[in-house]
Amino acid sequence: MQQTDNASMNKHKAIVILSPGFPADGNDTTCIPPMQIFVKGLKQNKPHLHIIVVSFQYPFTASRYYWNGVEVIALAGKGKGQLFRLITWRRVWQTLKKIQDKYELTGLLNFWIGECSFIGNRFAKKYNVPHYTWLLGQDAKAGNEYVNRIKPEKDALIAISDSLAKEFSINYGILPEHTIPTGIDTTLFSPRPGQRNIDIIGAGSLIPLKQYSLFVNVIKRLTADFPEIKTVICGKGPEMESLKKQISRLRLDNNVELKGELSHPELLALMQRSKILLHTSCYEGYSTVLSEALYAGCQVVSLVNGMNVRPAQHHVPDNAEHIPGIISGLLNNPDLRHEPVLVYPVEVIAAKVAALFGH
Repeated sequence: MQQTDNASMNKHKAIVILSPGFPADGNDTTCIPPMQIFVKGLKQNKPHLHIIVVSFQYPFTASRYYWNGVEVIALAGKGKGQLFRLITWRRVWQTLKKIQDKYELTGLLNFWIGECSFIGNRFAKKYNVPHYTWLLGQDAKAGNEYVNRIKPEKDALIAISDSLAKEFSINYGILPEHTIPTGIDTTLFSPRPGQRNIDIIGAGSLIPLKQYSLFVNVIKRLTADFPEIKTVICGKGPEMESLKKQISRLRLDNNVELKGELSHPELLALMQRSKILLHTSCYEGYSTVLSEALYAGCQVVSLVNGMNVRPAQHHVPDNAEHIPGIISGLLNNPDLRHEPVLVYPVEVIAAKVAALFGH
């Protein structure tokens, strides 16, 4: 018995993060950027802690590699159907067992309440391992079948924002005990922003939820007072073609530019050239793009107010009809400032999450 205890004491401590996807390499900056930044920040905050990411679906090639000092085990589920999904789950379980045999497993953290939290929760209960699920957005909406399958305890849930915690509580009768937003990495920003020659920027997936048709309609209304207004939309998605047609129909080709998908550094550089970030999404956990835009010196206008407390540079209209008026007021303000506003540094966020696991 004494030998077993000594072997356990000699094991290196490790924390495992379960995620649907993770960057394939250092250049893969468009794969869940907020969670990339968090994992990198956690490693920097706790350099002696071994961090292992087990990625269920993406990258699409099964492999084991290191990313910024973090071990990544990609199981390449590729989002295939039920039988393949069960095979992936079995591989995850086997992987977790091997990790547990090799390390002192101090905790499991999973992104989103879905298949990752389902497997993580079962493993954690069976082997008495601390386990937290980070609610990050649409997983808090009604109809998430995994919530009833898992039946999570409130103290095992982290909400990305105050509004998401409230949403989850309304839908499932469970109020997450912890609220921790994702942080930003200030080292990714240029110390010398370029000239602010972009009036309004939008950034995000071109999907109906993000309401970029509303974004374009707002710009149309603004052209009455600002005929030379310059705006860009950064992102890709199924709405691209319909947005192109809308821009053409409203004769906004000189006012709205669709940039497509950019690397994360390219997006941040554009933010630092922009005066206002307009976020028209009708639902959001807490978009990290808001924090990034504030640090880039943008004024932010968003329909969703994620946190109960926000800086003065973050403007939330009562409804979509008030958006053009708020933006007009900002653009007409000769004293409008573009100082960086830092609300959630990743160092602080990483430390908060690590503390949950006793690190």
